[in-house]
Amino acid sequence: MEYVYAALILNETGEEINEDNVTAVLEAAGVDVEQSRVKALVAALEDVDIEEAIDTAAAAPAAGGAAGGAAGGDDDDDEGDEAADEAEEEEAADEEEDEDEEASGEGLGELFG
Repeated sequence: MEYVYAALILNETGEEINEDNVTAVLEAAGVDVEQSRVKALVAALEDVDIEEAIDTAAAAPAAGGAAGGAAGGDDDDDEGDEAADEAEEEEAADEEEDEDEEASGEGLGELFG
């Protein structure tokens, strides 16, 4: 996961996502860098519009949360509903990320465990 975070940091700061930059971020964070994972990540992200992927992922939990809230029905326990909605949103986001990775990575998930 730290490899993906490194790429997101580089994207956020406007830096190019390349092997040297990803390695530098990871080393600065104290990660034991595996160059094969860095190469695989950079190759996987080569044709990916990260901003679009973030927007798509951000939209998915809202849709999942609305459906989860409607299924809950009882409004008496607002705090419990909010906690359940948050859990469902996180679960939907995790599923969406897994689907996105499978669709765009074509098996790269196995490299990253």
